[in-house]
Amino acid sequence: MESIDLQSMSLDELWALHETICLILARKLEAEKRSHEQRLNELRRRIGKASNETPERRPYPKVHPKFRNPKPPHQIWSGRGHQPRWVRELLAAGKPIDDLRIHRSQLSGRPHRR
Repeated sequence: MESIDLQSMSLDELWALHETICLILARKLEAEKRSHEQRLNELRRRIGKASNETPERRPYPKVHPKFRNPKPPHQIWSGRGHQPRWVRELLAAGKPIDDLRIHRSQLSGRPHRR
């Protein structure tokens, strides 16, 4: 590869070189991306998935509620994810989280709601 004296080049020459390099890089990156996508599609076909299919989520176990709002008691929370507004409000009012906990003897067959 020949050596280029960048110090002696004018600003316009350097800018033109910069644009040329960016163009070449963009083309090569796009070609490499297409190559990787083709390889990925080939691998997906080998394992039996079409390239446009979204991967299946793994099954999660059913989560039972762990906390219940004293008023109204139909509001329940599993303890996962963001705390519902009613939990935040009761905690801010000084109520301990253990006062909201549902004991095993209180669990009913009701569906999980927030």
